[in-house]
Amino acid sequence: MNKTKEYIKEVIAEAKNVTWPTQRQTINFTIAVLVVSFLVAYYLGFLDFIFGESLKSLLAR
Repeated sequence: MNKTKEYIKEVIAEAKNVTWPTQRQTINFTIAVLVVSFLVAYYLGFLDFIFGESLKSLLAR
């Protein structure tokens, strides 16, 4: 039981040392993640379309 209490105390002490992002940073990071996710999805969708059309073309011969 003492180890558990000590662990919790250490976790709380460590959490106080964390530098949390500001609201502006959080918004900017969220926008960046959404933009990158959209670009990757678009890129993969484009490749899927190209490979799909290529496969249709090969199978139609």
